[in-house]
Parts: sequence; structure tokens; C-alpha cells
Amino acid sequence: MAEPLLVVEAVVKAYGERVTTRALDGVDLRVEAGELMALVGRSGSGKSTLLNLIGLLDRPTEGRILLNGTDTQPLADRGLTALRARTLGFIFQFHHLLPAFTALENVMLPAWGHQGYPDRAMRTDAEALLTAVGLKAHLHHRTTELSGGEQQRVAIARALVRHPPLVLADEPTGNLDTESADAVFELMRRFNRERGTTFIVVTHDPRIAERCDRVVTLVDGRVQTDVAQAPAKPTAPGAITPSV
Repeated sequence: MAEPLLVVEAVVKAYGERVTTRALDGVDLRVEAGELMALVGRSGSGKSTLLNLIGLLDRPTEGRILLNGTDTQPLADRGLTALRARTLGFIFQFHHLLPAFTALENVMLPAWGHQGYPDRAMRTDAEALLTAVGLKAHLHHRTTELSGGEQQRVAIARALVRHPPLVLADEPTGNLDTESADAVFELMRRFNRERGTTFIVVTHDPRIAERCDRVVTLVDGRVQTDVAQAPAKPTAPGAITPSV
């Protein structure tokens, strides 16, 4: 049996010195390759803290995190950076696209930054991803010329450009209208099904959560419930075009 893609064991994250606050208090979590999981909970429940730890942007106070078979606890900063680059993609609520760059250049940036210079293969991959998310006609548009939903599609393509096995999405539909939110979720679902990409989606939107394979609820820094759900049916053909 293959080992889980992500293992979180007895993770505690505490802040403060004299008086400590536990943002996470003994979290255990296992995520298998190919899952699309929702992480939900009220503000202050620890969702963002947990996502930061899984994303190797912070370290736990206690416990350990294994990512793609690697124990992250003994890694120095350089090792964490290398593991993050080859294993993780990130999608944020506030896109974090560079306004002076085109959609194509924004998608190329993770690979460009890793390699140090752009090349034809990098460009071809970025073009293919933007085509897959329905933005073939907008390759050379600056991101300020795109709608919010289109910008989030660029962000999804950017997260996937280095083919990470795990993508962390922090409120990816939080600033979108219902139609755009549905389209963005269906893009993540399609890449999940067609490429086997694993997604952990932090969301306050119950409509998004109920369409995931699994819903993990945090309360006061602890996992309160962990519920598997029946796979959601795809939307009608033509909702997202074109296919990869």
C-alpha cells in the first residue's frame, strides 16, 4: 500500500512566551494522493496556520509533518525550500499576480525563478496550461486587463506549471461571484481527476466544501470531524473549455 502524500502527526503550533496560545493543539491528518479535500472551520480555528505548516512556510512547535515521504522536521531552510519547490503549488484568495507581467509570464514565473532563465519548453507548458483553463485568447494580456475569475484561472495555471503533486488553495473562490467560483472549483476538480493532482482547499463556502471528496473541520486548533463524501458529479459539458 502506497504511503500517504501528507502525514501530520500530533502537530502543535504555539505563539507567545510568558503566556502561550495554541493555534493548533495536537492535529493528526493523513492525505492520500489524488484527494480533493476541504479544510473548514470558523475564523481563528487554525486553518491558515495549518496550511502554512503544510506549505513549509512555518515550523510546528511540536509534532512532525511528512510530505511525499520526507520528514520535514530535520530539514534546514534550504532543504525546505527545495522540497516546497518540487512538491507544492499555491493558490491564494488574492491572486498575487504581477501586474506588469502578462498572463503567460506570470504562469512561467515559478519555473523561470527555479531555472534562472526562460526557455521554449517553459513557455510551451505555460501556454498549454492557460489554454486548459480557457485563457488561450489572453496569453499576452496583462493581469490588470483580466476579470477576477480570469485572474484566478491564471493563478491555478501558475500553481500547476511545475506539476506539483499537492496544491494548497487558501480561499480560492473567496472574492468571486457564484458563477466564477463554480468555474474555478471545476478547474481544480478537473486537474484533480485528469492529472491526479491532490488539492487541500481552505474555504468558508459550504457549496464548495460539499463538492469535495472529504471535509475536515477544525475547531479551536483541533480536528473535530473528518468526513468522506460521495464524489461530486461533474458539471455539464462545456462549462470549462478547452480540455487538456
